[in-house]
This record gives sequence, C-alpha cells and structure tokens, in this order.
Amino acid sequence: MKRKVILVTDGDQNAKEALEVVARNIGGRCISLSVGNPTPLSGEMIVNLIKIAHHDPVLVMFDDCGHAKEGLGEKALYYVATHPDIQVLGVLAVASNCYSGKGTPIQMSVDRYGKIINEGVDKHGIRQKHLPKRIYGDTVGVLNELAIPVVIGIGDIGKMNRRDHISKGCPITTKAVQLILQLYR
Repeated sequence: MKRKVILVTDGDQNAKEALEVVARNIGGRCISLSVGNPTPLSGEMIVNLIKIAHHDPVLVMFDDCGHAKEGLGEKALYYVATHPDIQVLGVLAVASNCYSGKGTPIQMSVDRYGKIINEGVDKHGIRQKHLPKRIYGDTVGVLNELAIPVVIGIGDIGKMNRRDHISKGCPITTKAVQLILQLYR
C-alpha cells in the first residue's frame, strides 16, 4: 500500500517546528529528521522513514540551502516523488528570495492572512500580482519535472511576520495542507 505524502520545499528549524504542529493539527506525521539546510538525508533514507511513520499523510521537508541549481534537497525530493511506494498528494511550494530561476507553476496560494488567492506569494506571504502565477524558491525547480497533482504556494513556513508562528498553531500552513487534502480527493 502506497504511503500518502505531502512534500514541503523548506527545511529550516522554523519549518520543522511548524510542520510538527501542522501534522498534529491534521492527524498526520512529520518526518522531523528531514530538517536541514540543506537536506541531510538521501531520498532513499527519507522513503525508509516514511514507510515506518505511524499515520498518513506524512509531511516531509526538502531544502537546497539557497542553491540556485539542483541541490541535495531537490535530488532527495525527486527520489521520493518518483518512488513506487509513495503517493504524493501535493506540494507546499515555499517562496524564498531566489528569483533567478523560472519558478514553478501553482494552482493557488495561501497568503499571510490565510486567504486562498489565485496568485503567487513571496517569502513573507504577500501576494505577487505583478508576477506570473508561480512560486520562486531555491528548491522548487525540480517540481517542473514531476507530475504533482496539487501545488500550493506559501510564504516562509512558521514565519510570515509571526502570523504562522507555532504559538498560534501555524494557521497558514495548516490551511495550505488542508487545501491540498481537499483538492486531492
């Protein structure tokens, strides 16, 4: 039986703490060992951790540490996303200050106010009306090579001017994950 996974293109400590809260909020699991900037685990190691997680969906972090080309996070993400035992429900495409690449197309975003919008957002979760409907970040380029059913844009997880802070229950990230779960069905 395939494991249901949501991929997240961020892997710093704030993202880890936020995703652990979100996993509890939705009754899923977070692979906390995937935290790192860049991603410290190989795709194979991450798949092994996903297989022993107690509940679906499983939230997994990937990070390229600002590397403009394909880095460790994107390599691990590609491996996980194409593994035959993994069913990717969707991706939280996290914006960064990296605008050098072509970004990745998204279905929609959740902005810093928790609104579902039909545009991309920046790192702060602010709507980007003047840019194409894409997310620009250091770990999103590989998504263009994959058939991901749902890609939701979001600002910096656990941050966004403290609107997504763990003390508030990470409402922005929770809403984005719930949106993936609703759209996937």
